[in-house]
Amino acid sequence: MSSERPWRTVMVIPTYNEAENLESIVQRLRLAQPDVDILVVDDNSPDGTGAIADRLAGQDPAVSVLHRTDKAGLGAAYLHGFAVALERGYDVIGEMDADGSHQPEQLGRLLSALEGADLVIGSRYVPGGSVVNWPTRRLLLSRGGNLYVRLLLGLKVRDATAGFRVFRRATLEKIQLDQVESAGYVFQTDLAYRTVCAGLRVEEVPIEFVERVRGDSKMTGQVASESLKKITRWGLQERRKQLRRLASRS
Repeated sequence: MSSERPWRTVMVIPTYNEAENLESIVQRLRLAQPDVDILVVDDNSPDGTGAIADRLAGQDPAVSVLHRTDKAGLGAAYLHGFAVALERGYDVIGEMDADGSHQPEQLGRLLSALEGADLVIGSRYVPGGSVVNWPTRRLLLSRGGNLYVRLLLGLKVRDATAGFRVFRRATLEKIQLDQVESAGYVFQTDLAYRTVCAGLRVEEVPIEFVERVRGDSKMTGQVASESLKKITRWGLQERRKQLRRLASRS
């Protein structure tokens, strides 16, 4: 984005049982992008993640914390964080995982690309992107899921399920976050789809995605299944809309 204006940027980081990872990722992000603020959204983690976040916020005014009372899903945590970021007047609002899979040192690629886009996604599946230390089964599941999204929804986005991204403020305001009902991992696809449907520009930049070293992944077979069901429903709704448009023209 233009260097002529001091764009205020915040990265929203949702957490649930990330006590082993949070301090490291916050330190790396502050070192890589000193002008970027951090908003940790903790879903009442029983492992003490919230207390660690409070300590980091007490040491650094660029770090703040939202404490949620229950674990309501990734999408719900992001929606809460986005709403607070918008209220605080940030111009650029981003998202990333707390487990180190999204490398803060690569955030600059996304911010630079936002100059010509409304949403920038750090993509594993564009030329130059990669995935490190994933088992073959999970990689195939992720690639297959993204292919399914492209075919069913007609999206040209290669990595619609990616969670490393930055939005312009105006993008989040235009895609009507108050109407988003996705709570789980399908939230990422939902927002990418809404952005495209709103006629806004989506750009993907390559990143190296690294599987977490510490802690447990929140992705399960049940979560993936629920995501596919919702995407299928959206795809069928889109096909019905297309058929109605064709019928009205004829």
